[in-house]
Amino acid sequence: MKLSIIILNYNVRYFLELCLNSVQAAISNIDAEIIVVDNNSEDDSCAMVKRKFPDVKLIENKTNFGFSKGNNIGFNVAKGEYLCILNPDTVVAEDAFIKLLQFAETKDNLGIIGCKLIDGVGAFLPESKRKIPYVKAALLKLVGNSKYYYANYLQEDETGSVDVLVGAFMIIKSSVYKEMQGFDEDYFMYGEDIDLSYKVLKAGYNNFYFANTTVIHYKGESTLRDKNYARRFYGAMQIFYKKHFKKNIVFDLLVWFGVKMVYVFRSTPKARHKKVAKYIFVSDKRNEQLERVLTKKTILDLEFNQVSLHDEVILDANYLSYKSIIEIVERLRKKHSVTFKILPKGANFIVGSDNSITRGEVVEWE
Repeated sequence: MKLSIIILNYNVRYFLELCLNSVQAAISNIDAEIIVVDNNSEDDSCAMVKRKFPDVKLIENKTNFGFSKGNNIGFNVAKGEYLCILNPDTVVAEDAFIKLLQFAETKDNLGIIGCKLIDGVGAFLPESKRKIPYVKAALLKLVGNSKYYYANYLQEDETGSVDVLVGAFMIIKSSVYKEMQGFDEDYFMYGEDIDLSYKVLKAGYNNFYFANTTVIHYKGESTLRDKNYARRFYGAMQIFYKKHFKKNIVFDLLVWFGVKMVYVFRSTPKARHKKVAKYIFVSDKRNEQLERVLTKKTILDLEFNQVSLHDEVILDANYLSYKSIIEIVERLRKKHSVTFKILPKGANFIVGSDNSITRGEVVEWE
């Protein structure tokens, strides 16, 4: 088998369904398997997978083991030559895995490959390509200076070598993942992707950012960006520093002080209230059930001629490919201040997220 895709899920049933729809389309011509590891979700994620995706391997944990252990559990049953670690709040293009595997086959000493990530309104996510977070980089990031944290020497549309890739989407050979002993389970959430990327580099492998495919990562669904986010993130950084760098009292004090200051002074980001002017439904036919649950006028528009300020664009995956949906989101974000939702193939809901600090929105109908 060529590829095993491991999706760790926790209470994001609707985003998971959208993700699985896109992944199934992307592996139609690949010898691949999908493994969903559920970390004791309280919603009906597992029932949905069993009902709608019977070919998916489902592992139902009775405890929330966190990101590292959850993915390692998935790896223990994986059969693919390559692994893809994938968040459930993502959407991939139909040709994404084909492109990435072809790229992988051209590289010697291959470590991890990541790709271009955008959020739910099409903005590039800079964590798609990062540097090793030495103390200076991490502390400057605390005050909003990310110059030394992200790999800004590469443009977002430029493929090249990077140090650190993000756990929302990474491809790695199973043999390399096993050699690294998988994700370090000392990390519950955050930091494990940095740790794995760094271990891979130290072992002599090369990590790459691949710009020729784009994945939507809703981001806010995996974890809310509340005040405690900074404490959890920089707590993970402390684990990383202790494991990989020489112990130094001044170093430890700087990290401790930085974490404390962020927790004390950082306020919880506030999302702006969205006002939708009208809905633009991109499909080959109207959807009366959808129109009945929407609060504003809905226009069927295939050419985007009627898109204007503060509209919400609803993209129908029964009509559009996931690749074209991703391309539309990227293209329209620069034209108008619009938001997006996706109607997954065969679904009775639309789903989307307008920012990375709050939960996304689901609109469902009978």
